[in-house]
Amino acid sequence: MPRSTKKRPKRTGWRRLVPTWRMTLAGLVASMVLGVGLFALGVSLVQVPDAHAAATAQSNTWLYQDGSVLARTGQTNRTIVGLDKVSADAQHAALAAEDRDFYSEGAVNLKGMARAALKTAKGEGTQGGSTITQQYVKNAYLNQKQTLGRKVKEVFIAMKVDATESKDEILAGYLNTSYYGRGAYGIQAAAQAYFGVDADKLDPAQGAYLATLLNAPSAYDVSTASAAGKERAVARWNYVLDGMVQKGWMSAADRADTAFPDVRAPKSALGLSGQAGYLVQAATDYLTSNDIISEAQLAQGGYTVTLTVDAKRQQALQDSVQAQLTDSLDPAKRKADAAAQAGAVSVDPKTGQVVALYGGADATKHWIDNATRTDYPAGSTFKALTLAAALDSGARTQSGERITADTVYDGTNRRPVKGAKGVPYAPPNEGERSYGQISLQQATDWSVNSAFVQLAQDTGLEKVRQTAVALGLPESTPNLKALPSIPLGTSTPSALQLAGAYAAIDNDGKQITPWLVKGLQQGGEQVALPEHKATQAISQDAARATTSILRGVIDDQGGTGWRAAALNRPAAGKTGTTDDSKSVWFAGYTPDLVTVVGLFGQDPTTGNQVSLDGVGGQGSAAGGRFPAQIWTAYMKSALAGQPVRDFAEAAHRTVAPTPSATPSDSPSATPESTPAAPSTPSAQDPGDTPTDAATTPGRRPSRTPSSPGTPSATATPSSGASPTRKPTQTPSPDGEGAVDGTTRIEQDQTAR
Repeated sequence: MPRSTKKRPKRTGWRRLVPTWRMTLAGLVASMVLGVGLFALGVSLVQVPDAHAAATAQSNTWLYQDGSVLARTGQTNRTIVGLDKVSADAQHAALAAEDRDFYSEGAVNLKGMARAALKTAKGEGTQGGSTITQQYVKNAYLNQKQTLGRKVKEVFIAMKVDATESKDEILAGYLNTSYYGRGAYGIQAAAQAYFGVDADKLDPAQGAYLATLLNAPSAYDVSTASAAGKERAVARWNYVLDGMVQKGWMSAADRADTAFPDVRAPKSALGLSGQAGYLVQAATDYLTSNDIISEAQLAQGGYTVTLTVDAKRQQALQDSVQAQLTDSLDPAKRKADAAAQAGAVSVDPKTGQVVALYGGADATKHWIDNATRTDYPAGSTFKALTLAAALDSGARTQSGERITADTVYDGTNRRPVKGAKGVPYAPPNEGERSYGQISLQQATDWSVNSAFVQLAQDTGLEKVRQTAVALGLPESTPNLKALPSIPLGTSTPSALQLAGAYAAIDNDGKQITPWLVKGLQQGGEQVALPEHKATQAISQDAARATTSILRGVIDDQGGTGWRAAALNRPAAGKTGTTDDSKSVWFAGYTPDLVTVVGLFGQDPTTGNQVSLDGVGGQGSAAGGRFPAQIWTAYMKSALAGQPVRDFAEAAHRTVAPTPSATPSDSPSATPESTPAAPSTPSAQDPGDTPTDAATTPGRRPSRTPSSPGTPSATATPSSGASPTRKPTQTPSPDGEGAVDGTTRIEQDQTAR
């Protein structure tokens, strides 16, 4: 059939803007040619650097806020070994953790990179999508910076390396250049650091654990990680072993018989003894947890890190622990003394800067930082956060009365909480003591459990939890749950986190997460640091009203924190004692400084939590003793030379309604009777009682602190019981609301 000679109509209007199929095809071909050309150009231009030129670690310099040197770190711990010196189990574990198809895939996993880029773009965090070849290139030839330019170089160099080196050589290079934490570069150094064996002796359990560390070295170090970190480490370890079974590198039977390995305790690097190691680790955790730099970047070195820590206040905190606690300990004479571990943090409430941190006796001997550990309950220090929640929310009693310092609660021992669903919660008071009808102020001064459990119920348990989070406790704080026992401090925040929450109350309700690093340089260039913005966690009036009540713990007759009155400055605070005195606390503040001191009972051999009773030969442990003494001595030194400032008063004070004639299960405005504070001194502990006489219920005496003197005897609370840990002992003013008996009841509540 002859070809048609009919002319095609001319494309007019909008049709001229639409490309024809010929134009589209030509464009695609041109793009492909251009892409291939650019790729070839990239391959030719990007050269493979000298191997390991960037993998050699440099030293880091750590400075106090005034520029004086705190420490230098960065001594490289690396031993290069051939793949034949790494056990097959350890090799397979690394592959199962990072790149299960390593031997069958190319140098670059484009699909994985695209998936990782998409997740990162969605704000789901930095995602891994690199092959082992790419990770090896990053470790050995480039750096850890998350930049587009570095990523492009990584792709081209990985292709060249894959073309010139065998898979075994690449795997060996990866295992020798990876960072495993504890200053260990390479699998040989890691095997020694964590298990005390050579890499060729690693069994499947050990190999899987080292492969787990590749994901997050410090966070997954089970010797020092938080409880949540340990759980994630075990989960990752199981993931690695399951992958080994999936790939046929391990039998299901052997997998079932594999137990989590025993991990050696860490040894701090030289030059990090005393408090230096704790400060460096805390600053490292701050940098890495806030995604400022990665642990691997920091390990490569060359950084100058300036901390917020004040060298003089840091020394003052160390001296205070030594003088008030350590000098009183005799581990050879008293077993409890060997278990005493102190931790403390001091924060500027206006800026959030950590100005001092005490992590323990010595970072080379006690590796867990007592200032940042999250495995001991906060005890009654949490009652301050419950107060803040009640006052901020405008909570009312069961009878509808607005809650103030003068609101009366029933302080009867084991009084069932009113208004709750299910099994009524009825916690014991310290020493099984009943107080009768008392004001909220007195309940705070004397740390009465039954009153605070009802206060939390009146406020709303979830409201209490939410307020604690708003004030600064992480959502992930262990045991921070909206259960009836929440006001008694069953959750386990660190001293650092607790200091941040108290700082928010001190700062008129404005929360600033405590921070440790004020400057970061590498090669003379400043590294960007995050801003520290304040958020209004609770109202100004609620914060000031909370402070007003907490002042009574120190100023009022029988207040459990009366020793802190020796500071002779306006101060507020709260003591805390937990089950069997395994931890005791004092959290206190002035208008200028917040400091939290914790004392923890930890068996030096087993690491188990043990009672602090008997520490220093002082009988029952309490937050009003050693922690309050350390706090007072430190604050005197830290605030020396600074003007004495008073707290601002709340703008409004809610007037309490007229009291009812007959006490009821719901609190009334004014106590029917006013029990006196516990104040009779014990024979074993003379002078343990404050001298101020009790005043009007819910009010405190003069704001001018007086030096503690000889206690005067006064009447006991209406029940006649003694506020001691054991009913048979002589009354002591240091007793407070421990959380005895809450665990079983919590489980019952949960089950229902």
